[in-house]
Amino acid sequence: MNLLAASSPLDHVVQHPFVQWDVNLPFLGQQKITVLSDQIIMQIIAGLLTLIVCVYAARRYRVADGVGLRLIPHGAGNFVEVICEYLRKNVAAPSLGKYTDAFMPYLWTAFFFIWFTNMLGLVPTEPFTRYWFFSESHLTHGHGIGGTATGNVWVTATLAVCTLLMTVINGLRLQGMNFIKHFFQGPFPISVLIAFLEVIGLVAKTFALTMRLFANMVAGHVLLAVLLSFIALSAASLGQAGGITIGIVVVIGSVAINCLELFVALLQAFIFTFLTAMFIGQAVNIHHDHDHDHDHEHEHGHAGHHGEHAHGAAH
Repeated sequence: MNLLAASSPLDHVVQHPFVQWDVNLPFLGQQKITVLSDQIIMQIIAGLLTLIVCVYAARRYRVADGVGLRLIPHGAGNFVEVICEYLRKNVAAPSLGKYTDAFMPYLWTAFFFIWFTNMLGLVPTEPFTRYWFFSESHLTHGHGIGGTATGNVWVTATLAVCTLLMTVINGLRLQGMNFIKHFFQGPFPISVLIAFLEVIGLVAKTFALTMRLFANMVAGHVLLAVLLSFIALSAASLGQAGGITIGIVVVIGSVAINCLELFVALLQAFIFTFLTAMFIGQAVNIHHDHDHDHDHEHEHGHAGHHGEHAHGAAH
């Protein structure tokens, strides 16, 4: 446990740059761009895990009883298939409708990438990699490989911007001018104000996706670091007996919080995927309301036409 204690609780969630480039950006001047860090490496590992697990799970064909190749999910393939099918039927389909299959690759990728990134942040790889491999490294400045990449607001913002681009681009691609028109609702000039609020709503959705994932992943790690720091503080102020007593309570509480963090890691990946499906669905299915109103008016007019014929026949 003392491996997790640090001078600052934020030491476990901030990015530790390994390779940085000095670049001169327009309007911003001289800036340092991080091209390799502990969190970037963890994202690469999470991406590789996503590819490996999904490709392995997709290989569901096997020879059974000498009959030949059959589509039989088994092992990891069965587990991944259950998750994918649940996300498709219960998360994506209600929002995306007939466009569900078109967006499932993105939703599945986002879910597994975020889930694996969150889970890797719970594995204490940094102290061990620092001790065994990077204690004298000039590349890593003595820091190990580890950390929660989704605890970096720039990472969660990038994921949220990807969802924003998927929403806007596919809204324009599939709905064309209808996507633009749905921003302008009501009579002029009220429609202009509503369009302005709708644009702010898009930005707010992106901000909500960013901060929800970032805050939840940071909070648990900071809380654990603060709790573990109580052990050393208690030993210094209350003596060895007080430190041991507080340490027992802190360790039990930390185990409980770690178990909760396992659930939160999965939950936040699910929430991000759910909100992404809902936001994209609102952009690509906007014509349904107009079609429904049109069909309703058509049926009403058709019924009235039959009523006139019936009334004339009665006369």
